[in-house]
Amino acid sequence: MAKGFSALKNEGHLPTLFMAFVYFDMSFMVWTMLGPLSTEIAEALAKNGFMITPSQKATLLSLPILSGAILRILLGFLVDKIGPKLTALIAQAIVIGALSLAFFQGDQITYNQLLLVALGLGFAGASFAVALPQAGQWYPPSLQGVVMGIAGAGNIGVVLDFLLAPKIAEHWGWNAVFGVGAALSTIVWFAYLFLAKDAPESVYKKNPKKVRDYLKLLKDRDTWWFNLFYAVSFGGFVGFAGYMKVYLMNTYQIDMAEVGKALINEENVKVVAGYFGALTIFAGAVLRPVGGAIADKLGGVKSLYIFYGAVVALALIIAFVKLPFWVAIAILFLIMANLGMANGAVFQLVPQRFGKDIGIMTGIIGCAGGLGGTALIKTLGWSKEAFNGYSVGFMIFAGVVVIAILGISLVKTRWRTTWGVSAGGRI
Repeated sequence: MAKGFSALKNEGHLPTLFMAFVYFDMSFMVWTMLGPLSTEIAEALAKNGFMITPSQKATLLSLPILSGAILRILLGFLVDKIGPKLTALIAQAIVIGALSLAFFQGDQITYNQLLLVALGLGFAGASFAVALPQAGQWYPPSLQGVVMGIAGAGNIGVVLDFLLAPKIAEHWGWNAVFGVGAALSTIVWFAYLFLAKDAPESVYKKNPKKVRDYLKLLKDRDTWWFNLFYAVSFGGFVGFAGYMKVYLMNTYQIDMAEVGKALINEENVKVVAGYFGALTIFAGAVLRPVGGAIADKLGGVKSLYIFYGAVVALALIIAFVKLPFWVAIAILFLIMANLGMANGAVFQLVPQRFGKDIGIMTGIIGCAGGLGGTALIKTLGWSKEAFNGYSVGFMIFAGVVVIAILGISLVKTRWRTTWGVSAGGRI
């Protein structure tokens, strides 16, 4: 790895690689911004006479995930047609507009306007389809691992959300968070304009993908298996991340108030919820490479058995047992850790199966992951509204993970005896 980093000095374009990382990190942060501010936004709507229901709150939180999933494919097309730099600038401008709308409307904002903001934030979630090609096109195959690792490290942005957003909201109001996001996104926009460059023809030969290329892969049954596996792992990660504060506030508000006063002298329970949300999400954000490394050693199939199996057991514990606060935090931490590692394991397998089409498959499977996150948030919101609790939501999620485990059992022999024979890695 150290050798890979040192080799970057003599290859590619470091300013572009740096800006791809910054752009993706900033984008991921604003993409999930509604989650840590959900309580403050609900209070603002209540002041204007709009009492948001659990289902409406779930819709609001899931819309950026849904639009981001679909827009990944659209922005992937634009990257092929007009280049990653111009695509990034257009998408970032839309995100700045959405953030500015929330900032200037403030407490007068309506639910429908918030839905429009959520839709605009989806362009931030789709940055995955722009930042990675922007950086990767500059570098040779031998450095793609380290380059993709740097450019794709933006998942940590969601942790920053939960750490900083509630504290900013406490001092200056919830809409100030969107103002800060708009200001920082504008700075990133100008930095990207002047520092990032599209790779020239001498470095990267364009090979624009057509609609039929996507349709061809959608006819392959393995595409749908990987869609399922990533909808469970990344969908679970981003879904729980988006809904974590709502869950903690609805389930452990009194406990967090006591813990906040005793441990960190913090009386604002919404800030405390942000801190504990960040703690659980951090596990999934940073352990993805660890999951990939475990999959390299044990094989992607065996690793997914382990990670998914742990998630099922832990989710069922939360569903059926009324847990003390600290035990619940530990279990949520472990759920997010295993989901994060499962993300790495899925993408240990994908390049071995679809090496020649990894760009298209990243967009397709990434879209499936976003759709999975949307479904999870809506399921948890429905569970709260229909049963005044989350047990049914966790049971449904555990059931979906079991289906994924059964899917692995159905394909593992065929994978290992067909493309896995010459894949070059452990299946």
